[in-house]
Amino acid sequence: MVYTATALRKSIYTVLDSVLESGNPAIIIRNGKRLRIVPDEPIRRLDRLVSHTTVTENADGLPDIHWDEIGSAKG
Repeated sequence: MVYTATALRKSIYTVLDSVLESGNPAIIIRNGKRLRIVPDEPIRRLDRLVSHTTVTENADGLPDIHWDEIGSAKG
């Protein structure tokens, strides 16, 4: 994300938290020059994975599932 120095000043803690959580650098433009705020230790890709539900039953019944009905039930 790119910020001006004024925008950074207004939301410094939000920007710092975002850099720490995502691992993506924050770019600050100051007097026409670019500065970067980056985490000291890079975040591993595996640490960013989101847990998903999985099938824990017998998988033989999967071909009989009507997937369009499952999608509409999320509503």
